[in-house]
Amino acid sequence: MRVGERNTLTDVAGLAVGHAQDDGLKSGCTVVVGDAPFVASCHVMGGAPGTRETDLLAPDKTVQAVDALVISGGSAFGLEACSGVMDGLAAAGRGFAVGTARVPIVPGAILFDLLNGGDKAWGVPPYRALGRAAFDQAAADFAIGSVGAGTGALCAMQKGGLGSASFVLASGVTVAALVVANPVGSVTTPDGHFWAAPFEMMGEFGGRGPDPCSGLCYPPFSLKAQAMMAGVGTGANTTPCIVATDAALSKAQCHRLAVAAHDGIARAVVPAHTPHDGDIVFALSTGARRVDEADLLTIGAAAAHCVARALARGVFAATPAPGDILPSCGGLG
Repeated sequence: MRVGERNTLTDVAGLAVGHAQDDGLKSGCTVVVGDAPFVASCHVMGGAPGTRETDLLAPDKTVQAVDALVISGGSAFGLEACSGVMDGLAAAGRGFAVGTARVPIVPGAILFDLLNGGDKAWGVPPYRALGRAAFDQAAADFAIGSVGAGTGALCAMQKGGLGSASFVLASGVTVAALVVANPVGSVTTPDGHFWAAPFEMMGEFGGRGPDPCSGLCYPPFSLKAQAMMAGVGTGANTTPCIVATDAALSKAQCHRLAVAAHDGIARAVVPAHTPHDGDIVFALSTGARRVDEADLLTIGAAAAHCVARALARGVFAATPAPGDILPSCGGLG
């Protein structure tokens, strides 16, 4: 395996990523859109998800392809970012054909960033407008760190962020991930090493390496919980992910890919998949490359590695901003 040219989700040809954010709000959204509709499914392993249209992604449901996927801040308010993306797709004449009508299919997931120090005194929630803006900005090249849906993300001990990573397999298949790190758990050991360090490629999140200590089984501790008022309740965290491949997969195979990719969250966050996280992985296929059944094992393993790497990259690339309640890692992304 080698890292893709951009080391981002858009190493999968035909995909574009768009961000929109309000830095005063400390929130934003991110959209993944394809040149054409793509096959997608998802799997949830957190105990407090916030989602839209994900039932359609079950293998037995009628719709076989979707037009875009959205990750947004704003908790339940952020689900309206999907409506803004629908507006943009409808204006472009895209959507599921029902007679003469077209209905854009835009599943999405949200993360909780309402208590992160940003100004949330809105009159009208801004997320529909942010969704449309993100759609309009979608391109092959995009930033990581404190941008889009990662603008106001927080981990247990430092700012979170949006990250991405990719692999090109020996077969020529490309696998990639886009992740927003906003978990209950920590992404670093007590000495500041990333849990994902064993999977790092080319120093992409600092090159400090794994923690040499053993016995790293301490009870969870969170500066985030203290800063946000401990006991704020369920649903205040999540790590939403999108994994993508150009391998031609069915909806059932995309679902299995999403299940495998969750291992990447567990490699990069301790603890992961808690009752207070909404951890979800969307998996999509552009269908450009035919593969054998035997290839699915390697594709799933690569997706999990990409998720772990992308998560750490997003945190490493986070940058400080006025009003932050937690420090950033200070990386340059």
